[in-house]
Amino acid sequence: MKVSGYSGVLAAVLAVLCGCTVQPAGGGDAKGHSPVHIDLPHSAAPAGTAPTAPTAPTAPTASAPAARTSSPSAVETVPPHIVYTRGDTGTGVRELQARLRQVAWLFDGPTGTYDDLTAQAVEGFQGRRGLPRTGETDAVTWQRLVRMTHKPGKWELYLMGGQPAAAPDPRCLTGRVLCISKTSRTLRWMIDGRTVSTMSVRFGAQYTPTREGVFHIYWKSRHHVSTLYHSPMPYAMFFSGGQAVHYSYDFAARGYAGGSHGCVNVRDEAAIADLFAQVRNGDKVVVSW
Repeated sequence: MKVSGYSGVLAAVLAVLCGCTVQPAGGGDAKGHSPVHIDLPHSAAPAGTAPTAPTAPTAPTASAPAARTSSPSAVETVPPHIVYTRGDTGTGVRELQARLRQVAWLFDGPTGTYDDLTAQAVEGFQGRRGLPRTGETDAVTWQRLVRMTHKPGKWELYLMGGQPAAAPDPRCLTGRVLCISKTSRTLRWMIDGRTVSTMSVRFGAQYTPTREGVFHIYWKSRHHVSTLYHSPMPYAMFFSGGQAVHYSYDFAARGYAGGSHGCVNVRDEAAIADLFAQVRNGDKVVVSW
């Protein structure tokens, strides 16, 4: 039995068990010999340190939900907030229309109804300013329009009529009365304190004002033409000299942008045609502030 052979085998076994690197005798920097490396699947921890247990994955909790990654294409686009759109009505729509008139994108109204003409005006305004041409007034469109215009006054909002009527004058509460308010620019046709119909009216200009007071209808002329101004005065109902309640083509076209020579103008032809058929000579007329 050879001791040297047994010693070599024993050294090799110890190397496998201990995980070390076997180097030839004479030192680790000997030349001319290739060292033999034996790597174990699970290396032992360095001497003097405790083994570390593997860390378990942290489960998501209600307060800390699991993170999700998403690609840019998966990001949802929030639709713009719509302020006004087709079919909307009210004073807000009137303000929108009045502001569109200020920047010359709308020439009719305000009517208080978001109609096709309003949508076309909004679309044109949007296109000129590089905004999406939707025809709907979203928050961005509204803010841009507000910055370019001023707050409309009452008669800009009701340029073509449609304003609510003022409370009737106490002198209108009995009998058959054309109750006319300069404050609200309206006419109430009243019978025994009950309002039968209401319409917007326009009055005389600065140097030809409409008289105030209590009068009576003394003459009706369906196809009247002014002998002084040679202008048509359909459905004229005279109550004070040459002053009458009558239909006005100019009021229908320009609204409160114009004025009369003292008469009470009506712009709704159907409404005054119906009124003309009901009013009688002798009926009272009250014109007041």
